[in-house]
Amino acid sequence: MGVGIRRAGVEDREWIVGVLDRAFMDDPVSGWVFPGAEYRRVRHAGLMGAFTDATLAEGSGGYVDLLEDGSAVALWMDVPDEPHDAGDEDIPAQVREAVDPDNARIEDIARLLDEAHPQGRAHTYLWMIGVAPERQGEGLGTALMTPVLDRCDRAGRPVYLEASSARGRALYERLGFAVMDRTVQLPDGPTMWPMWREPQAG
Repeated sequence: MGVGIRRAGVEDREWIVGVLDRAFMDDPVSGWVFPGAEYRRVRHAGLMGAFTDATLAEGSGGYVDLLEDGSAVALWMDVPDEPHDAGDEDIPAQVREAVDPDNARIEDIARLLDEAHPQGRAHTYLWMIGVAPERQGEGLGTALMTPVLDRCDRAGRPVYLEASSARGRALYERLGFAVMDRTVQLPDGPTMWPMWREPQAG
């Protein structure tokens, strides 16, 4: 599939947040974090903005790839073999305070995903990938991921992600990811599947 991809910058922030907001508005996990359509409509973009800012922050190891027509974005993070020492920083609590202080689920999901995230081996983390709803099903997510997966294969670098739906899990399995030996079960909510992809030859 011939699609143009470019590396996004801080000047693209609002566009990135807009695509992620629309792409994940009906996602099961977003529905758990922000129950109720009106509440989610008001608060959801704030969380997408926090994720985008963390990825674009200088020194984070993160980067954002954007389809040139603006229909899909992917947030990536290069994770070292030794995790960054956050010191006394409580990142989940800070995100909750910045986005929606009364919503404990923001903090809860951040802690659960952090506990599940593999450590001890450098890898690339696909934090989020979102396709505009009217363009889903066209293969744009695969097209956006493939260059990074190819680059990781050449570098002998594994890739990690969490699938938030059964449909997403099936897509990632076709791209060489395998479900890990644990799931993330959100309290009274949906299941997320940590997935790992070893570098592939050829």
